[in-house]
Amino acid sequence: MSDALPSVQRASVLREDLTLVMEERSVPRPGRGEVLVQVRSVGVCGSDIHYFEHGRIADFVVESPMILGHESSGTVVDVGEGVHDLPIGTTVALEPGIPCATCEQCRAGRYNLCPDVRFFATPPIDGTLCDYVVVPRAFAHPVPDHVSFDAAALVEPLSVGVWACRKARVGLGTRVLVTGAGPVGMMAALVARASGAAQVTITDTNPARRAHAAVLGFAVVDPGAAAVADEVTADVLLECSGAAAAIDAGIRAVVPAGVVVLVGMSPTTMVELPVGVIQARELWVTGTFRYAHAYPTAISLVASGAVDLDALVSHTFPLEEAEQALTQPRMDPATMKVVIRVSA
Repeated sequence: MSDALPSVQRASVLREDLTLVMEERSVPRPGRGEVLVQVRSVGVCGSDIHYFEHGRIADFVVESPMILGHESSGTVVDVGEGVHDLPIGTTVALEPGIPCATCEQCRAGRYNLCPDVRFFATPPIDGTLCDYVVVPRAFAHPVPDHVSFDAAALVEPLSVGVWACRKARVGLGTRVLVTGAGPVGMMAALVARASGAAQVTITDTNPARRAHAAVLGFAVVDPGAAAVADEVTADVLLECSGAAAAIDAGIRAVVPAGVVVLVGMSPTTMVELPVGVIQARELWVTGTFRYAHAYPTAISLVASGAVDLDALVSHTFPLEEAEQALTQPRMDPATMKVVIRVSA
């Protein structure tokens, strides 16, 4: 490690009792094929909030101290042996899921489905709310200098939108309905528009989020005021809320032979579907789990200006105020995207 780099770093650590504390941790060293990144910005995800408030998501339980955060950007400050194509000082977006590279799913290119993936901020794996992290070179994606650190961090949720639109085969002339105007829904809508969709409509029960979507130029529908199927005709549904009512209403707005992509995570493991509609219209229904090979496309969308991620950032906090950052969405329903700026 360079003598100019510190040996200790700050880390915001979630303890087993769900308290968040600042600790000192050792600065890791990059091994062969790895890079050391100084973390700049980290987006707050719903999963971070869920671990902070409840200590678990499904079978993943916080049983030992863990660092939150997986939507991350930073600057390369050191490289390990064998890394020759990523100069020190390069801005990078960090892909947070490191697959095993040897299982059947990885060998088929579906590394997002790797059963042994090590994903930042998924117990017991530490995340990126700290000054420095080490990642394999292949998962540190260079970002042009004109892209902000905040936008580079949000390449992660944007990749969710890229993957959803790929699964739905969104292209020129597609009519897209997005249910749920939270960060992931907005990312999916932005990618759909950049992909050539002829019409992108967003529904949400939150008036502040509908207003934000309208400011960004999307058609909006209040699902509490009218039946979505009476207001929208869609070739594709990108369901990003996980709410049973939104799933049902969205499916009913899709035309025969259309595509339904379930993106949002439901609070329950079972959700009723209008099977009669699905069968009668021969709809294609699929789910998504994170993404694979989506970062380069997401970065290109941001770098070209086709997608403006900075416009989604509504609140920023320093690392020392990570707890306020995690509670901000609950305190203010108008919150869109919170970013923690770890370092300037």
